Amino acid sequence: MSISDSYAQPGGTFYFTEELELRSYEKRILTIPEQVSELKSAKMIIESDDAAAKFLSRVEYYRFRGYSFQFYDNSKKEYKENTKFSDIVAICDFDAELSHLLFAMLSSIEVSLRSRLVDALLTYKEDTLILYDPAIFDDKKNYWSNNGSLSQEIARSSDVFIKHNFDKHDGNVPVWAAVEIMSFGTLSKTIKNLKTGTDSVYSKLAEYYKYPTAAGNMARPAKKLLASWIQSCVILRNICAHNSRIYNRTLNTVPELLAVDRLTPDPKYNGIYQTILAMKYLRPSDDQWSAFADRLTALISKYSAVIEMGRLNFPQDWHDHFTI
Repeated sequence: MSISDSYAQPGGTFYFTEELELRSYEKRILTIPEQVSELKSAKMIIESDDAAAKFLSRVEYYRFRGYSFQFYDNSKKEYKENTKFSDIVAICDFDAELSHLLFAMLSSIEVSLRSRLVDALLTYKEDTLILYDPAIFDDKKNYWSNNGSLSQEIARSSDVFIKHNFDKHDGNVPVWAAVEIMSFGTLSKTIKNLKTGTDSVYSKLAEYYKYPTAAGNMARPAKKLLASWIQSCVILRNICAHNSRIYNRTLNTVPELLAVDRLTPDPKYNGIYQTILAMKYLRPSDDQWSAFADRLTALISKYSAVIEMGRLNFPQDWHDHFTI
């Protein structure tokens, strides 16, 4: 089917100088019973058709397939021997529980990062509007871009403390309210653009994230290092917030690791291992991190019969690296 010449619709008539071809998606959409049949025909072991159909009615078929790819032999167009539907369901359940666990810890990291940034800003200078001072930022173009994002976030907000500042303070939003309303992404970009140097806002923020060096000293992370940790946490947090798959997923953006935690040799692909280490570096407190690490260890143990640690990019000694 094709359309040429003109096409009228509400708002006006649109004219095409070239023929526009309308194409349809050729692959037919499968019903749930057909999905079960297709899996069985590809030699997946399904103990109960009814149970499989019920599961696929609440977990979309193509999401399910994302978890099953590791068991699929593409050359034979069938699943590997002894691939069970119930095992893949268990991997789905593991991924959902992992996502909830990660999201809770990432939320704590985000909240503490906001608090520490406000403290660093006000320690640097007792000015309620310090966040709007271009002198504390490196790149002025990024300063305006980040301020633009923040302005939109403030304008969209219905929080009572924003309304209070609009009504009572002529629209001036103090630093603690502005940082609270920032998206995690804007927070990350704001920190990345801070100037460095002795007694800078960045140096005061970095005090919270000191780490032990090989020489036994405590060092502040360089801004590039800290920014990479935060950015990777923003990405993983968004993945968790949208209930996207984590297991057996390659992440295109990974943080820089401390020397003690670097993988040797480099991994074939980047999974969540590096980002979990960034979460450790950004931990709100040792107690919170230890509790998280214990829950993560218990979760992995619970599903150890069906998951592969390599699918999460975890090395054999992963537990040692998560311990503080």
